[in-house]
Amino acid sequence: MEQILEGFLLVAAISVALNVIFKKFQIPTIIGYIVTGTLISEFFNLKSNDEISHIAEFGIAFLMFTIGLEFSFKHLMGMKKEVFLNGGLQVCLSGFIMGVMLYYVLRLKDETALIAGLALALSSTAIVLKTLNDSGDVSKIYGRKALGILLFQDIAVIPILLMIDMFSSQDASINELLLKTFTSAIILIVVLFLLGKYVINWIFYKVIQTNSQEVFIATILFMVVGSSTLAHFFGFSYSLGAFLAGMMMAETQYKHQIEVDLIPFRDLLLGLFFITVGMQINFAVVISNIWLVLGLVFSVMVIKAVVVFAILNIYLKRRVAAKTALSVCQIGEFALAVFGLMTTRNLLDIQTAQIFIAASVVSMFATPFILKKLDAIADLIEREIVVEPNETLKPQKIKNHIVVFGYERLGQEVVLRLKETKLLYLVLDNDISLVELGRSRGENVFLGNVLQSHTLENACLSDAAAVIITVNNEQRVELIAQKIKDYGVNTQTIIKINGEGNKDIFGELGKNFHLINEERVMAKTLVHEALQCKIDHDIRA
Repeated sequence: MEQILEGFLLVAAISVALNVIFKKFQIPTIIGYIVTGTLISEFFNLKSNDEISHIAEFGIAFLMFTIGLEFSFKHLMGMKKEVFLNGGLQVCLSGFIMGVMLYYVLRLKDETALIAGLALALSSTAIVLKTLNDSGDVSKIYGRKALGILLFQDIAVIPILLMIDMFSSQDASINELLLKTFTSAIILIVVLFLLGKYVINWIFYKVIQTNSQEVFIATILFMVVGSSTLAHFFGFSYSLGAFLAGMMMAETQYKHQIEVDLIPFRDLLLGLFFITVGMQINFAVVISNIWLVLGLVFSVMVIKAVVVFAILNIYLKRRVAAKTALSVCQIGEFALAVFGLMTTRNLLDIQTAQIFIAASVVSMFATPFILKKLDAIADLIEREIVVEPNETLKPQKIKNHIVVFGYERLGQEVVLRLKETKLLYLVLDNDISLVELGRSRGENVFLGNVLQSHTLENACLSDAAAVIITVNNEQRVELIAQKIKDYGVNTQTIIKINGEGNKDIFGELGKNFHLINEERVMAKTLVHEALQCKIDHDIRA
């Protein structure tokens, strides 16, 4: 017991001292934790063990849980492209290229090179999401793209572990392993779905009635750890289970309180996780193979960045593609677990595994510095457009006007009709190129983030006759609608939706929100035109 207390005091003292010093030089706290782990491992001979690593892994689980709180199942379905297309292409292409590189450069066996390549394709969920969360960039376009890729990588860990089982076991049946994994996934999703739909709200209702903050926090901790353990029982990662639990609780009215109460536990365990990462560095191996380690780090980060940039540059601005690529170019914490498992299964020798682990930690060490300078690096590829002062929305003095959110094609058509009817209007968009287009036409278009209260205040929303939301992104439409509701005015709001299924998302906003089904309106217009053609034909006949 005394040794544990002494170890705790030593770790706490070093990490606090380092982070106080590092903060003066604006070095991220993550680096302080990693350096702490390295120092206590090398100079005090304190080594990470399985128990500490398992506890530390819950730091990632709590982080993924808080991310899940921001993304309900409806939101996840709206991110299919980010998760499955972008993430799938990134893992497969990066893994294949790096597998080929390892096969020829390090002379690894083909199956070992493939698994190691896929492991190197994984990025650091812990570092990237913590940094994006702290800066608020997780809600930006590049943050959402990075999140989608990271979520797919969490899922990709499962087939990677399956491949280790298949290649290391002489008598394992591939069909049996696949069937077992598929069955486990179905059971896990069904169990968590049923709990989320029928049990969680009832539990929180009972807990809230106790008026006890301690009971509320204990309930949250139980649910996070319980869902993580359940996922691990079925062969999945703790963090994936926690993310699913977070998405379940995102549907409840308590999600904001849950997030606030959980942050101290999340940050404490994340700090412990990064300390265990630092403890895995073997200086003797790093120094004796320094050029190989640095070469591997450089090669992997360049390959991953180029692959992600190439995928996203097809349909995104180069600047956004570059920021996303740089965000996920490091080697992640799950790769450390994969290399450790490959060693125990005799797929990888200890020396090579240590080189991979050292390269992973070095890349993770560099990541906070890269993320901090993301805008400066992205400027080298495509400079950010500077907003002119007259393009930013300032306080307006108008009443009985129409506020239009979004100046894409539909927004432009709406403005055209409003001008024809001589109605006062004001358009808000967060895309500078669209704002410049509108202003070049002499239209009342301003740059502004509609999710900020002062923007709605400057637009005189409380005095507006109506609001029209023409934005195409469904998730952003929901966020805008919720912001208008939370703003506390009863301005009549018209929302364009696609399909009947989306009514569920906006159904509880209030009577002043009116949904216009795009498909239904189009059908009416087409039929009306067809009837008009028939009448004209009958008259001519």
